[in-house]
Amino acid sequence: MRADSTGKISLDHIYTQPDPRAYFSTLRELDYAIPQLAKPYFTKLLQEYKDATGVRHPTVLDLGCSYGINAALLRCDATMDELYERYSGPGSAEPGTEEMVRRDRELVRSRTGSRTTRFVGLDTSEPALSYAVRAGFLDDAVHADLEENDPTGPQRERLAAADLVISTGCIGYVTEKTIGRIVAAAREGGRRPWMAHFVLRMFPFDAVEETLAAAGYETVRADGVFRQRRFATADEESQVLDTLAGVGVDAGGVESEGGLYARLHISRPRAASDA
Repeated sequence: MRADSTGKISLDHIYTQPDPRAYFSTLRELDYAIPQLAKPYFTKLLQEYKDATGVRHPTVLDLGCSYGINAALLRCDATMDELYERYSGPGSAEPGTEEMVRRDRELVRSRTGSRTTRFVGLDTSEPALSYAVRAGFLDDAVHADLEENDPTGPQRERLAAADLVISTGCIGYVTEKTIGRIVAAAREGGRRPWMAHFVLRMFPFDAVEETLAAAGYETVRADGVFRQRRFATADEESQVLDTLAGVGVDAGGVESEGGLYARLHISRPRAASDA
């Protein structure tokens, strides 16, 4: 398998299929679990945002959302194990994509998760975004690469509506450039969204934190580490451990045990953080 500059294997092919089955089939084999671990933290932060601001129907912007997995977990009060069975369990290969969409829309209608929350996804994969919107996991989508380009007018309007910005693994590939453009769009819309980013430990968060600090944010790092997935190959493990050493992160007892781990960084406007 091809690896990127950090040594992490490239899984780009699973994000561009017409439905999520390749995504879940591949990541199930790697014990991918970070969205499930992130779910209670996002739920808690959403409630804190509502309590602090009085906003009853907040909008969540999910960076690198792929097929809307975080939205599916929150909106449907689902689990990763449930979604793994749904998209990669026995019989999952039989229905066509349109039937999968129909079943997912029925799932959304039948569940009582975050009914009062609106979900918008940002991703560079148009097929993944399209599926997530059609299935009802996402209410809207922004198909853009904000690392390379400023948002268009319509994209800026969607970004400006965000009350909470979340991510579960894209920071590092997505940098302070994207975060800065989102903050700028939000400022135009009169908002200062709270943020919660689960960031692999091999990716320093300093530049993002500095960009947010310049925009009036305070960032805190939550206690503990969160397992993203196990290493796919021995080469990936070796190269990622080298990358961690290169950025001054001690992998002992963490990545050295065979998997990728993330830290949670929560950023709020200073007034909200002080409160």
